[in-house]
Amino acid sequence: MSDVVVVQADYLNPVHAQAVRDVLNHYARDPMGGGEALSDAVLQALPAELAKRPHAFSVLAFVGGQAAGLINCFEGFSTFAGKPLVNVHDVSVVDTYRGLGLSQHMLEKVEAIARERGCCKITLEVLEGNPVAQGSYRKFGFSEGQLNPAHGRMLFWNKYL
Repeated sequence: MSDVVVVQADYLNPVHAQAVRDVLNHYARDPMGGGEALSDAVLQALPAELAKRPHAFSVLAFVGGQAAGLINCFEGFSTFAGKPLVNVHDVSVVDTYRGLGLSQHMLEKVEAIARERGCCKITLEVLEGNPVAQGSYRKFGFSEGQLNPAHGRMLFWNKYL
């Protein structure tokens, strides 16, 4: 896969900014992303808003110069470890580029950035009904979260504002 390029996005680079918009909107339209396109206002503002956040970073995959994949991440902090962590917030590979191992290549870049930042772990959430993504994450070394098996699995909850 010599025509695959994986980079940390520069939100101020117009090519990267458009790739973030395009691949994230592709993900939003997918049933696993909610099945609805993002508004033009959100898409236009997104790269600049991400650039304002020093703990945000994105990884892009390009195949033959075309935007093919995206991972959006946010640095958090583990109070138990006393170190930063990286939360993977969005993972998307455009349909036509699925099956090329792009998620693994992008996760390798995320891990490299997390290690550079001195992070203790990488976290993410995945839908129970998305076995393809779960398989990709397991292949990369992720496991379901639990502190003590007697207390069950960790659950991800939301309260929209």
